[in-house]
Amino acid sequence: MNYLSMIFFQIVAPILVLLGVGVGLQKKFNFNLKAMSQLITYCFMPIAVFLNIYETSIQMSVLGHVALFICLFIGSQMLLSHFIAKLLKLNRMESAVFKNSVVLINSGNYGIPVAQMVFATQPIGVAIQVILVIFQNMATYTYGLYNLISTTKSGVAIVKDFLKMPIVHALVIGILLNVLNIEIPQSIRIPLDHISDGFVALALITLGAQLSQIEVKTIFRKTILISCFTRLIIGPAVALLIIFLLKLDGVVAQSLLIASSFPTSRNSSSLALEYDIESNTAAQTVLFSTIVSCLTVTFVIYLSTILFG
Repeated sequence: MNYLSMIFFQIVAPILVLLGVGVGLQKKFNFNLKAMSQLITYCFMPIAVFLNIYETSIQMSVLGHVALFICLFIGSQMLLSHFIAKLLKLNRMESAVFKNSVVLINSGNYGIPVAQMVFATQPIGVAIQVILVIFQNMATYTYGLYNLISTTKSGVAIVKDFLKMPIVHALVIGILLNVLNIEIPQSIRIPLDHISDGFVALALITLGAQLSQIEVKTIFRKTILISCFTRLIIGPAVALLIIFLLKLDGVVAQSLLIASSFPTSRNSSSLALEYDIESNTAAQTVLFSTIVSCLTVTFVIYLSTILFG
């Protein structure tokens, strides 16, 4: 019960507050959501990801096991979501949004605070979560972006659109500066920090503005319910099998299991809005999975302490 209240009041409640702010502002001012989405995609998001990668110190001793787990886990979620989308007979746009909702996880503003709370005395648990954020960012702007672009374009056009994304450049530059240990001048670093600090708030307020145009009753649709069940229930179950397969234990196993249980990433909604592909469905899925995760993540945390604590 303590875990439930802490997760809700420290993580879920603040997210819901920002969503509520977005709903209220949109009702009053009727923002241009397309422009807000472009501001996030071409400014706030790439800078936030760049700084995250630039600042991360990856411990090589755990990177191998974590990387192998992530590849197996994300690969299994890609295959699973693909076959479920086929069974549901979704069209190309619906299928793209469904697959992204299962594969792309909110490892950042949801996952890191959870890791900091659970592993307050075990820094390796937080370090593993940061590594997962990097892999999730890469999956979002490779697999996730490809899913959406490929619904309306093909071949060379997909590659061109992908290479135009600032997030791709941010990933490459962030890795290079990190590896080469190049320090960013303060005159540049300070404005970058200001933009990065505003990313989560702006992204969630924009998502709230999207949600203000949605009727709550439309959330309870088969596709959204199956997506959330796959992300929040089947996802951790598959992760547990992989952990046993790789014979992982202790904090590493506990951290990876908990990380597999987080809800759908808000970035899946931001990208869907940017490319105008089933953006309402994407936003509904993020909202529903975030709310339900208050219960499911709590159970997974409890299970992880029993199995690996």
